[in-house]
Amino acid sequence: MVRAKEMKDTDFRSDLMQGKTAILLFEKASTRTRVSFETALFHLGAKTIFMTPAESQLGRSEPLKDTARVLSRYNDCMIVRTFGQEKIDELVRYGTIPVVNALTDQGHPCQVMSDLLTIYERTPDLSKVRVAWIGDGNNMANSWIEAAIYFRFELFMAFPQGYEPDKSLLTLALQAGAKIFCTNDPQMAIDGAHYVNTDVWASMGQEAEQKRREKAFAGFMVDEQLMKYAAADAKFMHCLPAHRGEEVSEGVFESPASIVFDQAENRLHMQKAILEWIFS
Repeated sequence: MVRAKEMKDTDFRSDLMQGKTAILLFEKASTRTRVSFETALFHLGAKTIFMTPAESQLGRSEPLKDTARVLSRYNDCMIVRTFGQEKIDELVRYGTIPVVNALTDQGHPCQVMSDLLTIYERTPDLSKVRVAWIGDGNNMANSWIEAAIYFRFELFMAFPQGYEPDKSLLTLALQAGAKIFCTNDPQMAIDGAHYVNTDVWASMGQEAEQKRREKAFAGFMVDEQLMKYAAADAKFMHCLPAHRGEEVSEGVFESPASIVFDQAENRLHMQKAILEWIFS
């Protein structure tokens, strides 16, 4: 985070990756992830190739392990945004170049690191921070659980019954000493929180569940009334895109407490820091 903040403050540019090529394999559509990575790579001197399943053998019958071995002979790294975590794992197993997890159904590590940078800018001592997660136990929730293992902030999470995060991951985090508290009561989770996080109720690929999820998540909207239970100077966070009127009210999203666009900007700076760490 320190390095990402330095990069942000100096509008960092480098020729570190001059002459290198990064391939972006995206099975899921994206705005922030694609643009932040492509811009970060450009700022470090690299060229990029963007591919979807429709533009490659990924959409046909070629085994993923063959794709991994071929692309490793053409490129210097892969940046992958996909559904199943097992696809990332297979690319790592059979490829010979770095593979960056730009999102799977299991986790969104680059996003949570950018979110932590956004918090770090305001509260450098993360051990004094209480983060609330309100909503689905999805890939972002899993990544917050993982982050709590390493950065030692307090994490209070509220989910509707039946929408909890990965139980084995949560158990591992608690065994590692992470300060995580789970409930089905949003008011209890948000009480005294310095940073309040949420995400869409139906992630990409779950559109058929929208109506059922709207019913299950009743009472989990982060609105002005719920924010009253947070700390007086609490900030609202969202990885975007947001569905106003569902997981967050228009008033909270557009309020002075909202730092969602700082989060979005910080994707660029954290992406550069991650790439520099890989290639230095």
